Amino acid sequence: MAGTILSILMLAGMALTGGGIYAIVKKRDRKRGTLMIVAGLVMFVNVAITAIPGSDLPVVENSSR
Repeated sequence: MAGTILSILMLAGMALTGGGIYAIVKKRDRKRGTLMIVAGLVMFVNVAITAIPGSDLPVVENSSR
């Protein structure tokens, strides 16, 4: 289940980042585009924090058992 959630977060992050770039380039809406890019980057960081365990943290897939 954790893998599915992480995959959905990655897809949402890519959609937000792409939509932000589109908003800046095509629609000339710099404020909304920047906010969308920042939201997408926050999702990528959240996935990285969750998926890459530290030395004292268990792996995400093994913690659900």
